[in-house]
Amino acid sequence: MPGRVLPTFTTAEVEAHNNAKSCYITIGRNVYDVTDFVEDHPGGGDLILDYAGKDVAEIMKDEITHEHTEAAYEILHDYHIGFLAPNGAASGKGKASGVDVSEAGADQVFQTTGMSREEDLSLWYSNFSKEFYLEQIHRPRHYKGGESAPLFGNFLEPLSKTAWYVVPIIWLPPVLYGTTIGTAGLSNPLAAAAYWIGGACLWSLIEYLLHRFLFHVDKWLPDNRVGLTLHFLLHGIHHYLPMDKYRLVMPPTLFIVLAAPFWKLAHTIFFYNWFAAVQVFCGGVFGYICYDLTHYFLHHRSLPSYYKELKKYHLQHHYADFENGFGVTSRFWDRVFGTELEAPAPKGSKAQ
Repeated sequence: MPGRVLPTFTTAEVEAHNNAKSCYITIGRNVYDVTDFVEDHPGGGDLILDYAGKDVAEIMKDEITHEHTEAAYEILHDYHIGFLAPNGAASGKGKASGVDVSEAGADQVFQTTGMSREEDLSLWYSNFSKEFYLEQIHRPRHYKGGESAPLFGNFLEPLSKTAWYVVPIIWLPPVLYGTTIGTAGLSNPLAAAAYWIGGACLWSLIEYLLHRFLFHVDKWLPDNRVGLTLHFLLHGIHHYLPMDKYRLVMPPTLFIVLAAPFWKLAHTIFFYNWFAAVQVFCGGVFGYICYDLTHYFLHHRSLPSYYKELKKYHLQHHYADFENGFGVTSRFWDRVFGTELEAPAPKGSKAQ
């Protein structure tokens, strides 16, 4: 079956599309209209706009920022709109990259995934094996059908979507109220502060344990549609569609389910003082708020230098090694438990 006939563009035409309203990029002679992807880029839209109208071959291979994986090129294929005219590259603006996304039809099935679009992953009505399911969710994709990929198609749909600002709006007031109550019930303000800070620090460990042993329970996942579907709803969808901004922070309903046992645990450990338990719990919930906001910003915002390193670390978890790098707000516990991600070797280096 013949491929699509795609238009050609001059270099000047491509360079004219250099803003958020119309953003083209090139790789070699291939031209891509990434306008719809700017706001969903995991590194932040500004990073794309810096190269709007330009060739991105070198920056996509740059290890200092973030070397893009094969999955990134598969995503890019969906935005392929044509080619530079032969004389369009003569100005030197378009560099030969050695990476070419072909002009095959929009329904191309990539050999690496065996799939062509997100809708192919219909878990409940499929006969996917556990091995196939895990292979697919750990190859990131981008959903082009709207703001967020549909999961349920019924009244449950809104409950699965959460904007990042919902987290502080809902949970900061209870934390402030509980902290006030806890502090008032403890005679020593320093002790009250110590319990609260201890709870916040404890969250960093809980964050690591949940991410590693609950969200990434891959090896122990039941090989049936119930287990696969639950895993997908809990965390699999985030690895499958990591740029889906409305399924990146935890929905309030799910947080209540996960937080309830920790409320009970805090009062079991600190049975001797109800107010101390409240302080520890409130400090922990504040740690969770910081975690969820950090997680969102790592995916969708341009950040200061320290957080840029953390961003690279977290994106490496998504795009290079999902079996390590479970810390989000810090890599401290990854160092403690031996799951720290290793930086990729510089280009041209050889194993000794």
